[in-house]
Amino acid sequence: MKAHRLAEDLSALPTYGFGTSMTMWWGTLGFCALEGMGFALAIGAYLYLVHVNAQWPLADVPPNHWPGTILTIILLASIWPNLQAERRAREENLPAVRRWLIVMCALGALLVAIRFYEFTQLNVRWDQNAYGSITWIILGLHAAHLLTDLGDTAVLAALMFTRHAKGKRFSDVEDNAFYWYFVVGSWLPLYLLVYWVPRW
Repeated sequence: MKAHRLAEDLSALPTYGFGTSMTMWWGTLGFCALEGMGFALAIGAYLYLVHVNAQWPLADVPPNHWPGTILTIILLASIWPNLQAERRAREENLPAVRRWLIVMCALGALLVAIRFYEFTQLNVRWDQNAYGSITWIILGLHAAHLLTDLGDTAVLAALMFTRHAKGKRFSDVEDNAFYWYFVVGSWLPLYLLVYWVPRW
C-alpha cells in the first residue's frame, strides 16, 4: 500500500477573510447579477408598455411621488451607516458593529414601512390594467429586497450579541453591507421609472 506524503501544512491559514478572498462575496455578486437581470426585465416590460400605449400612465393621475422620494433620500443616507458597519466589521470592532447593525435595522424597518405606504399612493390597483400590474410588480420586487436585507441584518445583529460574535460573523456583516449597496443602487432607476416617467 502506497504511503501518502504531506505536500504542505495549511492548518495555519485563516478560516475566513473579507471581500474577494471569501467565496460568499462572489456568491453575493452572482446573486446581485441574477436579481439585477430580474429588475432589467421588469424595466424592459415597463418601457415596452410605455411604447405601445399612446397614453401613459393608464391611470387618472400619476403616483404620488413623495413617499418614493422620501424613501430614496433615506436609502441614499443609509449608505454612510452601512459603510461604517462594513469598516468596523473589517476591524472586528464588536461594540461598533453592534451599534451600526442596530442603526441599519432601524433604517430597514423604516424603509419597509414607507414602502408599504407607497403602495397606497400609486393611484392605481394592481389588477386595474397593465400599467397598474407592472408598477406594483416593480415596487414589489424591490420590497422583497428590502425585506430580505432587513431580515439578514436583524439576524446578524442578534448573533453579534451572542457567543457567535467572532471570526466569520464579521465577514458576514461585510457581505451584508455589500448587498445593501445593490439594494440602494437598484432602486434609483426604478424610482425614475415609477415616479417620473409617468410625468414626462
